[in-house]
Amino acid sequence: MPFTEDTLDFLALNRVMNSREWFHEHRAEYEKLVVEPMADLVLELAPAMAEIDPAIVCIPRVGKSISRIWRDTRRGPGLPIYRDVMWITLLREKYIGLPGYWLEFSPRALRWGCGWYQTPPEVMEAARELILAGDVSWEAAKKAAGQNRGFVLENEMYKRTRHPDAPAEERMWLDQKSLCLTHDEPEVTLLYSPRLAERIAGDFRAIAPVYRFFIRAWERAPKG
Repeated sequence: MPFTEDTLDFLALNRVMNSREWFHEHRAEYEKLVVEPMADLVLELAPAMAEIDPAIVCIPRVGKSISRIWRDTRRGPGLPIYRDVMWITLLREKYIGLPGYWLEFSPRALRWGCGWYQTPPEVMEAARELILAGDVSWEAAKKAAGQNRGFVLENEMYKRTRHPDAPAEERMWLDQKSLCLTHDEPEVTLLYSPRLAERIAGDFRAIAPVYRFFIRAWERAPKG
C-alpha cells in the first residue's frame, strides 16, 4: 500500500503521546500506515539495487532494511521513547563500516542519498588518496555528483583545509569529515506519489558511480 497523510499523522501523534501503552493499542495502525508502505518500497527498489550492486541486501522487515520506530532508551533516558523519523537503509551488511543507500522521512522532511552516517577515519583517508591520485572511480563519481539532480554533500568540513593546492571541487570532498551525498526534497508530499519508487530508483542509479567510489575507498582501507 502507498504512504498517505495518515502515515505522517501517526508518526507525529505517536511521538507526542510518547506512551508504550498507546503505541501497543495502536500497533495495527503502525503496521498498516508505516511498516507496510516501507516494506513495499524496499521491494520496489530491490531490482534497481541489484543492478547497482547484487550484494546489496533488501529485506523488507523492521530491524533489517526498515528502521525501528522506538529508541534505545539506555543511550538517552531523557529522550522520547518513539521517533517521528523513519528510514530505509540498503547496503551489503550492517555494522562493518560499509556505505549504503538510504531514504528518510518525517512530518517535516523527505530526503535520500548514499554514503555513511559517519565514515570510518581509515575509509576517509582511503577516499582522499583516491581523489588525489585521480583514480578512475573518483572521476566517475565526480561526474555523477555534478549532474543536476539536487544532490549535495553533507556539509561537515574541517575549518582549515588540509589540501590548499587542490582544485576547489576536490577540496570540497577532501575536507569533509564524513562522506554522504544527499537530496533534500522540497515537498514532503512526494512521499504519497505512486511514482515515488520510480523517482528514488532513478536517482539511485544516477549516483551509482558515487556509491562505487565509496565502495572502492572502503575496500582500499585497512581492516581490523
